[in-house]
Amino acid sequence: MCGITGWVDWELDLTGQKNILEAMTATLACRGPDAAGTWVAPRVALGHRRLVVVDPAGGGQPMVRRRGNQTFVLTYNGELYNTGEIRDELLSRGYTFRGHSDTEVLLTAYMEWGVECVRRFNGIFAFAIWDEARERLFLARDRLGVKPLFYATLPHSFLFGSELKALLAHPAIKPEVDAEGLAEVFVLGPARTPGHGVFHNLAELKPGYYMTYDRQGLRLHQYWALQSHPHTDNLETTIAKVRQLLQDTVERQLVADVPVCTLLSGGLDSSAVTAFAARAFQGRGQGHIHTWSVDYIDNDRYFQPSHFQPNPDAPWVKLVSEHLETIHHYVYIDTPELVDSLKAAMRARDLPGMADVDSSLLLFCREVKREATVALSGEAADEVFGGYPWFRSEKALAANTFPWNRAGQERIRLLSPELKAMVRPEEYVARRYREALAEVPALPGEEARAARLREISYLSLTRFMPVLLDRKDRMSMAVGLEVRVPYCDHRLVEYVWNIPWEMKFVGQMEKGILRRALAGILPAEVINRRKSPYPKTYNPAYLEAVRNWMLDILADPASPLLPFIDVAAVKALTQSREVFNLPWFGQLMSGPQLFAYLAQIDTWMREYGVSVR
Repeated sequence: MCGITGWVDWELDLTGQKNILEAMTATLACRGPDAAGTWVAPRVALGHRRLVVVDPAGGGQPMVRRRGNQTFVLTYNGELYNTGEIRDELLSRGYTFRGHSDTEVLLTAYMEWGVECVRRFNGIFAFAIWDEARERLFLARDRLGVKPLFYATLPHSFLFGSELKALLAHPAIKPEVDAEGLAEVFVLGPARTPGHGVFHNLAELKPGYYMTYDRQGLRLHQYWALQSHPHTDNLETTIAKVRQLLQDTVERQLVADVPVCTLLSGGLDSSAVTAFAARAFQGRGQGHIHTWSVDYIDNDRYFQPSHFQPNPDAPWVKLVSEHLETIHHYVYIDTPELVDSLKAAMRARDLPGMADVDSSLLLFCREVKREATVALSGEAADEVFGGYPWFRSEKALAANTFPWNRAGQERIRLLSPELKAMVRPEEYVARRYREALAEVPALPGEEARAARLREISYLSLTRFMPVLLDRKDRMSMAVGLEVRVPYCDHRLVEYVWNIPWEMKFVGQMEKGILRRALAGILPAEVINRRKSPYPKTYNPAYLEAVRNWMLDILADPASPLLPFIDVAAVKALTQSREVFNLPWFGQLMSGPQLFAYLAQIDTWMREYGVSVR
């Protein structure tokens, strides 16, 4: 993967502003540690940081191609998984290629089909193309939003970047937040609104959208959205189709000129990806695939089974690795480094995030990067196939809010009266919830319960899944590791979206259709294993560390956090012995995560110099 950034200006001659472009580009060095490039003309400046995955010699960027008197320049972050098919079609139309990179294929596809090229791509991407003859910048983001892209529109100019930090490096952008930005951070938390950049005047290009910017201004276009229609395949055909789509997706996503591995938890989702990858490796004569798992030092002493996390991963990892004959690597994280990395995880997001769930992934990816450059992950299967507890909870189905947000009052009581008056938290959540429901593509004639489950599925795909995709992208790219997510292949998502719920839950088990599709692929006990999420630490030393950090913040009159929280309520919480069970962002965070999240906000406001408009 890579990092991209750029600047279009209709008044300033950018050939004299290369130092600013280089500063913006430098902020993305972690995303692209292998090479840096810039391209500057009077009206446009494009920057790129490269992580070499395919075609080391021929994939350099920004990439420039000319046709007659037309010039096209591309800066691109992502991977196309149907490069071969598109390349063959372009060859048949008379184009030639200098290398074998998907970068060159993507740029040539734009030269042939213009903005409609995005509909032909199967992949994860965020890119910008300067079309010099039209004086137009074209930007696009993949259908599910795996790769990030932020932008800012100024009176006579336009800025964009893979991460917020690239935009904040421009002197015209100030680290300011308004009431909406505060609501995103303190009320919605990591589950921010699609399209929202949190900082004032910064926005995110939504998944499935492209945009153009020229002298007439900015135009947004949605090129992909879920569509609801009756599912006509029977159970056997559906099982076979799911298996075929997942296998094809995994095999496509193994393409690379660098070492590839999988992230293996021993759960259904990652085990399925690993199984298809291992088969492909062996079928191609590539030997045994390397797999990686993460856990915490002393977690075997402190693990506490719960409905949400019924058992530890380690025995399951061993079972699957031995069954598939993978070369497995265990990563163990200790409490001090987990706490220390909370600040680095915030910097990777440019925002407070999922606390130690982020920092542990950052540390995990750092270790994986020592041996591999590309990893395949089981992320997003629960959103696609309906694996979360809220799909089976009558309370969640009946709740008139996001199903992971039912503990909202617990959060709101910790906010200061002044902040509550400014952001009106209950109203803000309700408005964002109504906006999300208004997008759901209804299926005419669908009975009420099925229609409600379709709504919950849509909310999970478009409002919850981005939390995890943001996390996976930022934490992995912070150490130069490219993580691919096969369950986000749009063909698979589109097909599973319309499978009726009784078929998705066949056998009265969550993700029942996926379990049936994996019969004969994985051991039966793995197929029947209950969902267990990404592991967290149960070590009481972690709670003590973040509790003490929180107490230090509360005792610091200069803390920028204090005006936004009810100091007495948070302080009382630090004394609670029940803090592990405090709900925070529904199932996303427990008590220790609350302290860590608030500490991340404090660090974010200090380090980024955040001010309130």
